[in-house]
Parts: sequence; structure tokens; C-alpha cells
Amino acid sequence: MTIQRPTWMDPPIETLLDTVDSKFTLVALGALRARQINSYYNSLGQGLHAIVPPQVTSASNKSLSISFQEIAEHRATYHRPTPEELAAEEEEAAAEAEADPFADPFGFQGDPDAG
Repeated sequence: MTIQRPTWMDPPIETLLDTVDSKFTLVALGALRARQINSYYNSLGQGLHAIVPPQVTSASNKSLSISFQEIAEHRATYHRPTPEELAAEEEEAAAEAEADPFADPFGFQGDPDAG
């Protein structure tokens, strides 16, 4: 039996921790989603629709509170890659590097010697 203490936080931290594998994942996911929600509100009126709007109706206007509500309701999720997926990504990156050995790893275009 879990003891529920009175808390000011809604949803309670215990509920949030039940939806993720660790407290570090909760912090990272909450912060990432809160930044996305901030970006959404900052881009309103500019015609940019690449950012997903808040997925819950909230009484709070704080982006972190909204992101925690999304996590509690399983609207904001994460995917932890398996070792096989990580190995496949590394192989793909190595194949791209072999295909074009002079490609800039930072994605800059043009001649690096041109000044």
C-alpha cells in the first residue's frame, strides 16, 4: 500500500514516477516537453505549425505543469533505444561517412578552404 501524502503538486510526483523508468527520465522528458510547449506558444501568430500544441486541458498556464500533466496521462512519452538500434545508427553514420569522406560532420556547405 502506497501512502499518499498531501502535496501541492498535481499530479503527484509518485504518479509521475510510475509512468517513467527513473527520476532522471522524468526530469529530461518534462523539461524537453516544457521547452516544446514554450516554443509552440512563442510561435503562435507566425504560421509555424511544426510544434505539437499542448495535449491536455490544464488550469495551469505554466509549461512545466502542462508537461507533467501530459506525462501523467501518457500523452508525452519517450523511447529508450535498444543496443541494436544504437548499433544500427552507428553503422548508418559510418556508411554515410565512407560514402563522402569530405563531408562536413557539422553540416556546413561549401569549400572549407575558401575564405
